[in-house]
Amino acid sequence: MAQSRIVSVIGRKHTGKTSLVVALAGEFTRRGYRVMTIKHATHSVDADQPGTDSYRHFHEGKSERTLLVAPNVLVSFERQAGDPDPMALAAHYCQGADIVLAEGFHWSALPKIEVIRRASDKPHFDAALPSAGNWIAIVTDHDDFQAQCPVFRFGSTTWLSQLADLTWAGAATVPAA
Repeated sequence: MAQSRIVSVIGRKHTGKTSLVVALAGEFTRRGYRVMTIKHATHSVDADQPGTDSYRHFHEGKSERTLLVAPNVLVSFERQAGDPDPMALAAHYCQGADIVLAEGFHWSALPKIEVIRRASDKPHFDAALPSAGNWIAIVTDHDDFQAQCPVFRFGSTTWLSQLADLTWAGAATVPAA
C-alpha cells in the first residue's frame, strides 16, 4: 500500500479555508482517492453537550478516551497534552488515506496552500521567509497578487482541477505509524 500524502490549507479567519478543503476533498474523492481531513482549532472545543452520557463519561468520569458510536459514525474524545504535530496525527488516525487535507497548522513544516482574501489581514506567505518554499499554491480574490508559487484566482473555471494536481504532486508523505 502506498503511503498517505498530507498538505495543509491555511489562511486567516473567514477567508474560505474550510470551503477549499471541502472542494479539494470532493475533487480527490471524484478522482477515486481515499480522503481524510484534520481540522485544527486554536480555541477550546466542546463538541459534546453537558448532560449527555458521552459528556459524563469524558468530563465527569475523566476518561482518557471516550468513543461515541452511532449508526454510520464514530466520534472519539481523547485527552492530549499540548498541540500535536499534524504529521503524527495523520500517521496515527488517518491510516489508509491516499491524501490527508489538514486545515490549519500554519506553523508546521507541511506543504501549504494558503487562502488569501482582499478583506483579510496580512497573509502568512512571505517570500522572504525560509519557509516560503513550503507553499504549493495560493488561492485568492486579489487580481494582482503575485508570489513565487502558483497563484489561483477564484474566478477561474479550471483552478480546482489544476490545484488538485499541484496538491497531489507537492504533498508530503506521512510516515508509517
